[in-house]
Amino acid sequence: MSHEHEGVRLSPKASFALGMLGGVLVLCSIGFFVLIGLIMNGNVALGDTAAAAEEVDGADVAAQPAVEPEDDGTTVGDITPIGGNDHVVGPEDAPVTLIVYTDFECPYCGSFHPSLEQALEYFDGQVRATIRNFPLSFHANARPAANAAECAGEQGEYFEYVSELFANQADLGNDLYEEIAADLGLKMSQFRDCVENSKYDSKITADQNGGLAAGIQGTPGTLIIPTNGEPQLVPGAVPFEQFKAMIEAVL
Repeated sequence: MSHEHEGVRLSPKASFALGMLGGVLVLCSIGFFVLIGLIMNGNVALGDTAAAAEEVDGADVAAQPAVEPEDDGTTVGDITPIGGNDHVVGPEDAPVTLIVYTDFECPYCGSFHPSLEQALEYFDGQVRATIRNFPLSFHANARPAANAAECAGEQGEYFEYVSELFANQADLGNDLYEEIAADLGLKMSQFRDCVENSKYDSKITADQNGGLAAGIQGTPGTLIIPTNGEPQLVPGAVPFEQFKAMIEAVL
């Protein structure tokens, strides 16, 4: 036996299949509207439906691992201890040590250097400090200036030379390096030979590698290291009052 519908002849099997499909669609539609009504009335929480969706064959789906927070630039890594190659100011037994990674062409380093000098004066006897090299690749004068400062350092005038470099950042170059050296009374033949041969290039690279290991990502980057307590990394050119408060907090 067959059935006709608007001129289309259907077999019994086809009629049965269409009937079943229609019934399923009707049931799904009713269930959908019932569920929506329950949710709107507060009888079913969305979290309950999510929890149900996490079950497969009666077993909970493994929870996703927590997302690790991004490094905010203040994470401290492995710090290279102060050694014989460092230029140090302040007593060895000072309760706080400052390690400043700097780039002599970086304007932010230039603006931060007075904060460091003020801190050394304000905390006289309580703080010792060293400056390490971290020349950025896009600053053409940063590495030569660092080498010139190291060359002055071998004659005992490192910090004085550094201050003059920062005071004359706009004029970095061989003429300035020699002018500062002459004003400080350095032995010029020794200084010129040191500069021309980039004598401290390997030390500058070692400083930078040590800075990267410690967590330095840019300049200036300052490590505040108390004798008792955790070291702290201060990124950027913080003003003196803020820098002073950070040091006081660990004294």
